[in-house]
Amino acid sequence: MDKTIDLRPFRAEDLPWLVARHRDLYAVSDGFDETFGDLVQTILEDFLHDHDPDVEQGWIAWAGDERLGSIFCVRLDETTAKLRLFLVVPEARGTGLGKRLLTTCMSFARTKGYRRMELWTHESHAAACALYRRAGWRCVSSKPVRSFGVDLVEQSWKIAL
Repeated sequence: MDKTIDLRPFRAEDLPWLVARHRDLYAVSDGFDETFGDLVQTILEDFLHDHDPDVEQGWIAWAGDERLGSIFCVRLDETTAKLRLFLVVPEARGTGLGKRLLTTCMSFARTKGYRRMELWTHESHAAACALYRRAGWRCVSSKPVRSFGVDLVEQSWKIAL
């Protein structure tokens, strides 16, 4: 990837792209059914209608006219933020974009006064889990589930900021 990658706030016009990329990428990589895309759509619609821009933010990574990824920081309570919808498209993986998105999200949470962050993911997302671990996150629970039409190991991760 030889283009400059910029980050900008998530906007309503990003919603269809972000839902489609989540739906398509996770169908291919993990066998997820359409319920995963439906969940992403609901999360994004809720964010657009209800988020507090003073303490919550979503970012879209861009290079030229291509969207390359996303990450969101949303409020769970006064001291806890939740990381959501972290995505780096395959053609941008290995460029450092994932680390940059994660650092941006965590820095935002710190500046907004959150003392900790949480996230939910699946064990099969090994590259993301390795990135979380390198950034100081710890996996606090892991359990087998059936979600999105497949058997998965669901994980919860936390970090003190």
